[in-house]
Amino acid sequence: MPQPPLTDRSSLALHRARADGSAWFLHAAAIEEVQERLKDVNRTFTSPVIVTAHPDVWAKAVPDAALVAEGDVLDLTPDAHDLVIHAMCLHWADDPVGQLIQCRRALREDGLLLVATLGGETLTELRAALAQAETEILGGLSPRVAPMGEIRDLGALLGRAGLALPVADAITLTVRYRDLAQLAHDLRAMGETNALAARHRRTPPRALFDRAARIYADAFPEGDGIKATFQTVFLTGWAPSDTQQKPLRPGSAQARLADALGVPELGSGE
Repeated sequence: MPQPPLTDRSSLALHRARADGSAWFLHAAAIEEVQERLKDVNRTFTSPVIVTAHPDVWAKAVPDAALVAEGDVLDLTPDAHDLVIHAMCLHWADDPVGQLIQCRRALREDGLLLVATLGGETLTELRAALAQAETEILGGLSPRVAPMGEIRDLGALLGRAGLALPVADAITLTVRYRDLAQLAHDLRAMGETNALAARHRRTPPRALFDRAARIYADAFPEGDGIKATFQTVFLTGWAPSDTQQKPLRPGSAQARLADALGVPELGSGE
């Protein structure tokens, strides 16, 4: 039986279209990080492509990169690219493994996939404040913030997609806002407001957000305002190639670790 969709794609597209560009700081930080990581790879990529919902933001992130719109089915040609960047949209995917598999198929042998996506620590404060306010005011919870993967779970997707040498790490940014209204403004400006398919469609009572704002300010103060956490997870994987390093077989070591460290070797019971 098919799983119900996570995302209301029509609402997500509308929210993205309304993004006014005044709060692209997460994308700017992701672009800077991607560029630094590509420098560390120390390879010249001749056919890069970027999967993005915001082509104007990412157009100049990588020289000569083609741009492909984010969606359930990506317009990627198999074996056509030596670099694929999936840029800040995996957290809205109904099938994140499927997204990575499509990117993997687009890579040539020994090509690089680099993913930047929002991670599970993002907006933990907002989740907590809304959950408590809804419990008090409405007597229950409703989906209001998109579920975002934890770094370990996201890293495991690389292997499931058939990518070699997988690496997952993250950067965390804490932002001070004047109040919950200012945070909500930035989320609208990013196109990141609630587009969950299971969200309640009726207009919530004003008392809900008034109470959430008070809870937020009391529980998560930052100077004369409130703090909001944003976590960006970076996933790196390579299309398999015979030229890549391979892990050694268990038991194939030619020297003992104890000898290398210059310490006596102890038995398992010592």
